[in-house]
Amino acid sequence: MPRGLRRGYGMLASTVLGVLLLAVVGALMGPSWSPAPLTDPIPVSVRDTAITDAPPLGHFRTKASIVTVQLAGTTVQARIIAPVGAPGERPGVVFVHGAGTGAFATAFVEQAQRLAENGIVTMVPNKNLETYSTRHRNYVAMAADYERSVELLRHWPGVDPDHVGVYAESEGAWIAPIMAVKDPRLAFVALVSAPVVPPRQQVAFAMDNYLRNTGVPGGVFRAIPRAAGMSLPGGGFAYVDFDVRPYVRQMTQPVFVAYGTGDASMPIVQGAQDLLADTAANGNHAVTVRYYDGADHGLRVDKHVVPSFMDDLSGWVLGLPRTATSGPVVAGAQPEQLYLAAPVPQPRWLGNGDVLVAIVAVAVGLIVLPGVAAVGDRAVRGVVATVRRRRHPGRPTPRGPRWPSGIAWRLAGVGIGVVATVVTLVWYLVAIARIAMDYQHNALVVQGGWLAVRGLGIWVIVAIVLLARHMYDVRVTGRLVAPGVVRLVGTWCVAVGTLALLVILAYWGVYQLGV
Repeated sequence: MPRGLRRGYGMLASTVLGVLLLAVVGALMGPSWSPAPLTDPIPVSVRDTAITDAPPLGHFRTKASIVTVQLAGTTVQARIIAPVGAPGERPGVVFVHGAGTGAFATAFVEQAQRLAENGIVTMVPNKNLETYSTRHRNYVAMAADYERSVELLRHWPGVDPDHVGVYAESEGAWIAPIMAVKDPRLAFVALVSAPVVPPRQQVAFAMDNYLRNTGVPGGVFRAIPRAAGMSLPGGGFAYVDFDVRPYVRQMTQPVFVAYGTGDASMPIVQGAQDLLADTAANGNHAVTVRYYDGADHGLRVDKHVVPSFMDDLSGWVLGLPRTATSGPVVAGAQPEQLYLAAPVPQPRWLGNGDVLVAIVAVAVGLIVLPGVAAVGDRAVRGVVATVRRRRHPGRPTPRGPRWPSGIAWRLAGVGIGVVATVVTLVWYLVAIARIAMDYQHNALVVQGGWLAVRGLGIWVIVAIVLLARHMYDVRVTGRLVAPGVVRLVGTWCVAVGTLALLVILAYWGVYQLGV
């Protein structure tokens, strides 16, 4: 076999072996992602979502008032909207916010107005942001905050104090059951787009649905348990494993459950099934479930809250207690859920986000350090040489140690390549997250971006093989690969930093081959 062909074959074999080794390393570091399919659909009785025995709805003018709610150690503002001229004492509803800031000026504006026009006094308080952040959320404490609004609404003129309940959306559905257990006087609970499962499970479920909708390559799904299952950098996030179901099992109030069939972020079948099972376990069969065709997470179609949802909820509230069990229990469009929202597998090796970030930071530092050190070493030697020439004109200046030809730029290529691959991977994951959250499709980014990440990763392996081959050729001639302490240490720094980043890339699936 000609020498050139033999070397080419050896380089190809070494590259393939390197990729296979990293694929195995990434797979063994686990966990994998294989969600179980949902095989038990929820039976929908009728398409019509109307509430049996609901009274006729009013069509009232409304009046809004801004009030101050005293919380423990602070205050928040709230807006109360009351129907004008409605006879007798009216039911009241306090809105419990989902994730986000939750200001009454922008949240539940349409819902609160429509319910008030139908004859229900509504109250939307601002969320207490002094105890709420991305890292720290205490749902029990938040329930106590919202309970202050419930008490205020009970004493509002024209409100029936024994007919005040809550409307809880999304994250708020982890809070409302706590309120119901702590305050048995609460008249009813409306759970809208309720996750039911713990936040970590809901996030992993939503990530899976979003990525499937976006059409990402199968290899990307490995990132779901490794991202959702780890402890995030910086600490906090204890609430991600909060389980609301023990509270649901103690609820005695009538419950109205609403989902949109176009909501990809929630387990819309499993959530209703769990709620029905958990309340029934406590002897509470006053649960009404409604599915609205094509509605999104906010029960909206074309950016507007589904009118039938507002009328159904209004009729259900106004008709209580008669409507609590008047049936049908489950009605509306047939929901679909492909996979179960289940406990997320925990990473065995890189489950600590702080450790993961530290490894990447140290590895990048090790790769950058030799370049800085080499430049500094050359600068110092230049100054020393200048001083020597001035003191001893005409005397030759000894040259310091240098990397053999071809080593330095190949070493730099490996370091730059592996860092570029990590940066591109981060960019790709952020980009597909945005595309998925917006329910968009972009084949250039989704497919092309993943090919670019994997292509860069393989190029790094090729660059390592070429560097190793050149180092071997240098050693054969009897020369030192890295003469001098600075270059020897620098070479090892690049090697260690590159190895660490290759393991990180393998962990996130860049080199996986279906193993």
